[in-house]
Amino acid sequence: MVRQTVIAVWLRPAEPAHSLLQGIINDLARRFDAPVFEPHVTIHAGADRADLAETALEHVARECTGIGLTSLGIEQSEEFVKTLFVQFKSNAELRQMNEMIRQSADDSLKYEAKPHLSLLYKKMEPTARRQLAASIIVPFPEIAFDRIKAVRCVSPTQSHADVEAWRVIAATSFRADFGV
Repeated sequence: MVRQTVIAVWLRPAEPAHSLLQGIINDLARRFDAPVFEPHVTIHAGADRADLAETALEHVARECTGIGLTSLGIEQSEEFVKTLFVQFKSNAELRQMNEMIRQSADDSLKYEAKPHLSLLYKKMEPTARRQLAASIIVPFPEIAFDRIKAVRCVSPTQSHADVEAWRVIAATSFRADFGV
């Protein structure tokens, strides 16, 4: 598998979900000796062009008021970046945001947003993952996202060191008239 440096565009949950999810991530990282990271939903990943990523963020933040995503529950997988995660239902606003970013960043890659918010990055046995997924409850049926960030990272992210190397290169808030 070819690894490359990309710019990922994240949605960050608004409060109170952000604090609750960060607490879950921190607790799981401590318990399982895993990396700590900010709760986020990746909506795009493309070329390592910081200048275009900043332009794309500004465009989306100017045009959009934010987004709410409906939780479909806690899932788990053998994929490192999806060990344990909140799965969300895709919606028209998310697809529109993804397309706006792709066009603004002049990015020909067709990143398909499969909205999820990871809670743990760790290689684990399937039984342990399933038990852990069954034990986690996120008390929000819908989560509002109020910030958007561009993050330089290696894709695919495969290790603790890869996560620690992530660097935010731009961030902005959506227009203030958003609310879920």
